[in-house]
Amino acid sequence: MNKKSIIIAGPTASGKSGFAHELARRINGAIINCDSVQIYRNIETISASPFSGKVNGSFDEIDGVPYKLFSVLPLSEHISVADYLNMARVAMNEVLESGKIPIFVGGSGYYINVLLNGIVQIPEIDEETRNRARDIVQNDINYARSLLPNGFDFTDPQRVSRALEVFLQTGQHITDWQKTSRSGALIPDAYKILLSPQRDVLLQRIAQRIPEMLKENAINEAQYIIINKLNETRAIGAEQLCKMLRGEISMDDAIQNWTIKTNQYAKRQRTWFKTQYIADYEINHIPTNKDVEDMINKVL
Repeated sequence: MNKKSIIIAGPTASGKSGFAHELARRINGAIINCDSVQIYRNIETISASPFSGKVNGSFDEIDGVPYKLFSVLPLSEHISVADYLNMARVAMNEVLESGKIPIFVGGSGYYINVLLNGIVQIPEIDEETRNRARDIVQNDINYARSLLPNGFDFTDPQRVSRALEVFLQTGQHITDWQKTSRSGALIPDAYKILLSPQRDVLLQRIAQRIPEMLKENAINEAQYIIINKLNETRAIGAEQLCKMLRGEISMDDAIQNWTIKTNQYAKRQRTWFKTQYIADYEINHIPTNKDVEDMINKVL
């Protein structure tokens, strides 16, 4: 393979985890997470992690395939894309030193972007400003809207907090900073794979997956969040289940809202990949064993 690493990207429910695992197993690969939710522990089911349903033990291996950056952070901790890039660099070096091929897997566009293109050198944000930004997002979202540019996407609370803390700290919008030069790209020459099943296939898989999560450990994970007073907006599904457990909404409403939010997220992902991610190879269906064979022939 003339590439040092592989990246497998795609929207939620596109079959990334299974495809990546089988490919890694066949080509002596190790999987590195680039999903901003699966990096947190105690929400493995809600986040559709490869470790879904696992409660205790390590999260660094499945059937002999090494896994890195899954379930490594507590839900109470906030990290920036710069933090993630540093963690990914360490993980990748460990994989290379072990003689394996790094396979980055995920659907978080802003993580994938920094892996491929590097990061804008935004000044450090002090803890007071960071806490103030989070407080505004949680308690006065209209004030946050007044501070950020028109058209800013407010669907992801973590991204809103990041944009707000940058503005409060520097007086410049994060969109202005993003127009400056980037540095520190980790895998600019990666072999890029995109899983892009048709929209109706994704919607059907999302609708089927949520009831399965409820049968597994999702409710217990939501209870853990409530008991420990953790951030329930970190993952789609967590907030809905927490509201249900507190008696604020019914189970049916929780499932419906969870499904709608996930569908909306998948739509945003598909748009990002269509406009921002130039794949070397695209699979327009849920991947099969034949796709694994085809990929082996391409990358080895």
